[in-house]
Formats: sequence, C-alpha cells, structure tokens
Amino acid sequence: MPKADLNKAGWEQGDFPILCETCLGDNAFVRMSKQEYGRECGTCNRPFTVFRWNPGQGMRFKTTVICQTCAKVKNVCQTCLLDLVYGLPVQVRDTALAVKSKAPSSDINREYYAQNMEGQLEGSKSLLDASGSGSAGKEMLKQLARTDPYYKRNRPHVCTFFTKEGGCKRGTECPYRHEVPEKNALSNQNIRDRYYGRNDPVARKILSGHAASQGLQPPEDTNITSLFLSSLPDSATEQSLRATLVTSLPNLQPKVFRSIVHVAKSRCAFVNFTDRSSAERAAEAWASGVDIDGITVAVKWGRSKPVGAQKPVPPIAGPSTVET
Repeated sequence: MPKADLNKAGWEQGDFPILCETCLGDNAFVRMSKQEYGRECGTCNRPFTVFRWNPGQGMRFKTTVICQTCAKVKNVCQTCLLDLVYGLPVQVRDTALAVKSKAPSSDINREYYAQNMEGQLEGSKSLLDASGSGSAGKEMLKQLARTDPYYKRNRPHVCTFFTKEGGCKRGTECPYRHEVPEKNALSNQNIRDRYYGRNDPVARKILSGHAASQGLQPPEDTNITSLFLSSLPDSATEQSLRATLVTSLPNLQPKVFRSIVHVAKSRCAFVNFTDRSSAERAAEAWASGVDIDGITVAVKWGRSKPVGAQKPVPPIAGPSTVET
C-alpha cells in the first residue's frame, strides 16, 4: 500500500447505497452523484462514499448520512435509518424482537468496532440476529410494519425565514415549504438516538400507541408499577419466569424487577417493577403478549391497592349534650 494511502486505511468505498424504497423515490430513472470520502459517518465517524439524488419531482435532494458498514450492522437505510424490512425505527424493532444493541456508543470504540465488523460482513447482508425472538414479538412487528412507501417523507424542509420572520421574500421560487411547524416531542430527533435505538421520540410514539390499542394504556394512578400475567403454562416457576422476562427486556437492567410473585394454583403472576417508567417500557414490549415456554401469555396492568376502611373513632367519654 502506498504511503499516501495509509491514512485512508479503513475508509469505505461503495458503488451503490443501501436505501429503502421510500428514500429511493418513485422515479425509475434516478440520477445520483457520488463523492468518495465525502463526509464522516454519522455514527462511527469514518469517512465514506456519499451519494446524493433527487427522489422525485417536488422533493428535496437526499443524501446518505451513515456508512454501509453501520447500515448493515443494524439492517437500516443509509438515509432515514429505518429498518429495511419493516420500515420501523430501530428501537421499535429491537424492542419487539428482544435484541440488545452490541454497537458501542462511546467515541473511543466506535471506529474500532466498525473496522472489525467489516470482516464479519463479507458475504453477508446484515448481522442482525433475531433467532431468539418469540412469536409474540414477530406478530407485533407484523401489526406495526410499514410495507408501503411513504413518499411524503421526502418533501422539502420548512423555510426558516417563513417561520422566524413570518414571510419569505423568495415567494414561489423558494425551494422550501412555507408552513408553520408544529412543536411537539417529534421535533427533537437526532441520528445517533435513532441508530442506537434509545430515546427515539418516533419509536416511543409508535410503541405507546400500539400498547394503548392492545388495552395496555398506562393507568392514571402513577403508583401502579406492576403487570399481571395470566394463563401461564404449568411448567412455569418463579425462577423460569424471571429468566424469561429479563431476557425479553434486554434494554432494561435486571435490577428494575423488584419482585415476581408466582401463583401456581391460579397459573398467574404479578411482575413488580421499581419505578413506573420501567413498567411502561415492559408494557410496550409485551403489548402483543410475552412468550413463556412456547406459550404466548397475556399481559395486563395491575390494579390499585384498595384503600382500607378507616376505623371508627371511639366516642369521647363525658356528659351527653341535650338540645334545648
């Protein structure tokens, strides 16, 4: 290798990007520009080959933001970072399939990890391993999957002059949309949270909506931090339940399980969590049920503890009062 190329060792070169159908657009004759080492990858910070194209008339130009190695590790699109099979955020897919992210998020290990993954990806399209997922998680993904392309996502961005100053001098020649954006939780999105599947507002909206549709809307009483599992298999024990439930929630620490009360006679169990947030994450992951010993078990929220009746106050000894 020439001395001038030593600094480029580990940099990525590609002939065609890894894209989903939505980002590619509905135009069968797409013209792309290619720039080798055009920018740093948004996740591993390694220079890679950047592609830029227009997905259709009236749409904005799109570009790749992560390298192909990082895209193959997570099986996502290089532009929108959504799953290539289901069209869902990484956090939704990993929650349903109980997949724990192995990619490091620290600046020290990201580039080293990406270089090691290149050797394992030779001859393979993806390193995503969903062999350990149960039927409940796969059924959940079938219900949430976005199979049809959503080209509205390729629209131009909102014009900043229009939003800040109330008008744009460019008028109809402005390549951006003249709309007032709605301020909500979806306004704060970033590449790394989407890629690593953590604190993604879009994923949180999808998971909470699905849980509500399955009857797992969080109760108003915030003191409720337990979930109820019914119709357990006869082979279930407290130890097997704990092992299975901890494995089904790889993104939660085992210490968030405060206790698991197994009632063998009634074939049910109460799963108590240390905080309300962890209970909500578990309810979202188990919205379509949880697989225990090959059987899909239904999950419901626990109920509030009944308030005990107050003891009557004994009468004070003394002379009776007579109205006159």
